[in-house]
Amino acid sequence: MVRDQIDRIGVVGAGTMGSGIAQVAATHGYDVVLRDIEQEFVENGFDTIDDSLGRLENRDALEEDPERIRDRIDGTTAIDELADCDLVVEAALEEMDVKREIFADLERACGEDVVLATNTSTLSITSIASDLERPERVIGLHFMNPVPIMEGVEVVVGEKTTDDVTKLAHEIAEDLEKTTWESDDKPGFVTNRILMPWINEGIRAYDEGVATKEDIDAGMELGTNVPMGPLTLADHIGLDICLHASETLHEELGDRYKPAYLLKRKVEAGDLGKKTGEGFYEYD
Repeated sequence: MVRDQIDRIGVVGAGTMGSGIAQVAATHGYDVVLRDIEQEFVENGFDTIDDSLGRLENRDALEEDPERIRDRIDGTTAIDELADCDLVVEAALEEMDVKREIFADLERACGEDVVLATNTSTLSITSIASDLERPERVIGLHFMNPVPIMEGVEVVVGEKTTDDVTKLAHEIAEDLEKTTWESDDKPGFVTNRILMPWINEGIRAYDEGVATKEDIDAGMELGTNVPMGPLTLADHIGLDICLHASETLHEELGDRYKPAYLLKRKVEAGDLGKKTGEGFYEYD
């Protein structure tokens, strides 16, 4: 059984995704506990939230004062502070060992009826939950980046995930004014299984001289009505994240997911996209 009412949401990981999830939950009236392993990371998460709320306020996109939203979020470095949460969403590093350790800690800290969700974009929900005593309460809640802006959430059902946990995941995402779609626990789920080959092929087309990067992006934007071409989108996601996702899919699904050479070279050079100021394009 899972809790009938969700009032308090925990978020593990105060990075880009975790801070975004915390912000959206607080904006929709939930009390939130934002946890990371270092106080500096927690404070950086709050800085990200403050900046995002400020930009939304300037666009008249908030129905409430930013300070009231911010006051609903508590920061901590202690996993035990999540014990009073009704739902916990993990948004830590995209590494299996890290996630398994976090979920083992969450199982010890949280009640048996607390749903434990992961924001993983490529890793198996079943594998993440495999060492737990109650893997049936683990589910994927894959938010899109940037969380406060993007409308979709991918609900990923593990091998042991129960129907009531799946139903709750859809309901919570919809209460956050997100639209959900559901995926079985297959590599890459729906989004990255299709998106990563598209990005890699765009990078290969540029590397092989098919067209300039601007024309590749323009051709995809104007020819297929996507809001961003593959190179611009890769820069916004983070080239290191694209590479990691591609490598995971390559390992699971074979050569059709092999990362583009130029993607690996950019990451090795430290040009990770918008977050470092340079990727395929330059940014202020």
